[in-house]
Amino acid sequence: MDALNVVRRIAGEQDGIVTLGQARRAGLSTHEVQRFCRTGRWRIVARGSYLVDVDLYDRVPRRAEIRAAVASFGPAATAVLSTAAELHGLAGMPATKQIHVSVPGSVARPARLAYPEVTVHQLVVPPEHLVQVNGVSATAPLRTLADLCLRVDRFQAVSALDSAVNRRIVTVDDLLAIPRLVHGRRGAVAARSYLAEVDGRAQSPLETRARLRCIDGRVPPDALQLEVRDDDGYLLGIGDLGWRVHRIIAEADGRGPHGVPEAVFADRRRQNRLVNAGWTVLRFTWSDTLRPDYIPWTVRQAIAAAQRR
Repeated sequence: MDALNVVRRIAGEQDGIVTLGQARRAGLSTHEVQRFCRTGRWRIVARGSYLVDVDLYDRVPRRAEIRAAVASFGPAATAVLSTAAELHGLAGMPATKQIHVSVPGSVARPARLAYPEVTVHQLVVPPEHLVQVNGVSATAPLRTLADLCLRVDRFQAVSALDSAVNRRIVTVDDLLAIPRLVHGRRGAVAARSYLAEVDGRAQSPLETRARLRCIDGRVPPDALQLEVRDDDGYLLGIGDLGWRVHRIIAEADGRGPHGVPEAVFADRRRQNRLVNAGWTVLRFTWSDTLRPDYIPWTVRQAIAAAQRR
């Protein structure tokens, strides 16, 4: 197998990325690597890291960007915070191009930034808190959650915790270790309080945010993922949030699962079945969660209407 094919095989296992060291060990010279970049066949993604066969991609894959950024700071670098959460598949963090990398010691200087979207940290991370995610070093899920709880707001923190439990990345029992991980660190008191609000039944950050707004507005739902059935046991629908006594359910309408036409039609049919069975159906979007009063006010209005019936 010639050197270029060896490099392509390596890149195929690394999100399309190969480092200069890997290319040279495979038999390519630095001059050949530079020539591939000049001709547009390869693209420099970060210092010493290249996307091989650029024409195969519409854009640089996100995981390729993360892999290249971490690799550019050497073998001691690791993905942390929201970047580690992204690698683990945790939801709840805002979409961003920013990549968070931790590098021990004095090497973490601004002058060593691979490109502007990289933020360098100097977190103290013991080896037992590190894992490999498809060959990229990252803080383990539990350590990642602990670090995030210290740095992000309540809505993002609880959303990430809910996501981790819902996706079975960690268990509720695993979360009992977080107080120890945050002990003595700035923000620990708030981080511990977030744990009491975790509910792994939430299937999206939007559901988590809607639930927290209801809790803050003193109309907490008494059920999540509430199954509504008719007298014969036929499933009419499942409500994201439910108030069973008042026969109210609320749906969190995200752009993803509810955005395609087929899903819209299915939602309408399901809503018709529920309304015909005597249930009130409320629908909330992401923008609704940005107003502290709107969701609980709407729920209270629905409860008042149900009590008048």
